Amino acid sequence: MIEWVSLSTGARPVPRRVPTPLVWAAAFGGALLLVALLNALAGPDRPSLALAGFSLLAALLGLCARFTAAPGTAVLCWLFLNGFAIPPAGTLTWAGHRDTYWLTCLLAATLIGTALARLTHARAAYRRVTAGIGPAATEPDHEPRGC
Repeated sequence: MIEWVSLSTGARPVPRRVPTPLVWAAAFGGALLLVALLNALAGPDRPSLALAGFSLLAALLGLCARFTAAPGTAVLCWLFLNGFAIPPAGTLTWAGHRDTYWLTCLLAATLIGTALARLTHARAAYRRVTAGIGPAATEPDHEPRGC
């Protein structure tokens, strides 16, 4: 009789989070590339498109980051959004409601990305644990068969 055996040995660990300085370096480089891409393709007069692009970048960076990296990631994305993606380029300005809204959107995107990654990893770990407890993992009842 063939018996199927799992090749994995033990529980798989939850993936480690990327260190915060590496996330911030990726935010710096990604924001720089995103500004160049947005300015080349769409032009600098599209702040809503730029905010959507930076929010997506922040959410993607949040997928591999710790929660403590979220504020710095949001601020780095906001600096590039405010300084280079909207006119006047190269000038950092503060327009009360607009910039508060932008910072809130970027921080929320980063936190949503991080929370989504945590929930996905927790769900996968729960499935691994419950798969070991289910009826397939228990020993089958071997009743003697009459000859």
